[in-house]
Amino acid sequence: MKWEIKDRLYELKGNKKPLVLSIPSKHSAKRPLLYFDEKLGYNREIKYATNQPSPLADEQKGETTLGRIIMRSGKLFVPKEQQSLQKLLSIYHPLKGDLYEEYDKIEEATDDLAYMEFEIEALLVAKGLDVDEAEGILRSEIGSNVNNMTSKEIKRDVLLMARRNPGMFLQLANDENVELKNIGAKFVENNLISLSPDQRYFKYPNGKKLCTVPYDEHPMNALAAFFKTDEGMELFKNLSKKLK
Repeated sequence: MKWEIKDRLYELKGNKKPLVLSIPSKHSAKRPLLYFDEKLGYNREIKYATNQPSPLADEQKGETTLGRIIMRSGKLFVPKEQQSLQKLLSIYHPLKGDLYEEYDKIEEATDDLAYMEFEIEALLVAKGLDVDEAEGILRSEIGSNVNNMTSKEIKRDVLLMARRNPGMFLQLANDENVELKNIGAKFVENNLISLSPDQRYFKYPNGKKLCTVPYDEHPMNALAAFFKTDEGMELFKNLSKKLK
């Protein structure tokens, strides 16, 4: 079957639609996640990494940034730009067909009840965000321009974003690092840290290297990952105090 590049919508099977459901995204000894490759004749390990073009671990190179797969109210929209996640869910994941299925008419879904419910879900999520969370999501779209917006403007624009592109909005809302990336951007804007001209590492004001940006990874993703380390958490606390 020829693979088609398009937006895709995934839905839980059955009548139960929990508000939030995490789908396994990485193989481990306790929770095996394997794909049996009939051509090669053996199982291949599955690992969803946001900075890799393939969800198969043996095809990934260099450092990996693990991603989470979260369904909200029984649905997950994956835009065509996220091919690795789409292929994981549509081709390789062993829970496809048992836990969830792919909605096969996403391109005609504009006038469909399923898409309308999906849009409503995005709006409800947007409405429930506090100002800091909404700011973090908008920053990924408009950058530092969000600094010039009032709280009401931020709340308004995040609702407009959810209505205009519910899929992309929910992907950003599901990003567990969105707040860390938002605050990290503020650190850079306030010259508490800086990014090297070649975007390969972050550094302190005195020029000392803070952390390296892995190849093919967005600098703010790398910074957010660093802030989760023991060293990074301590620095995050200290820099946050200087912002106030």
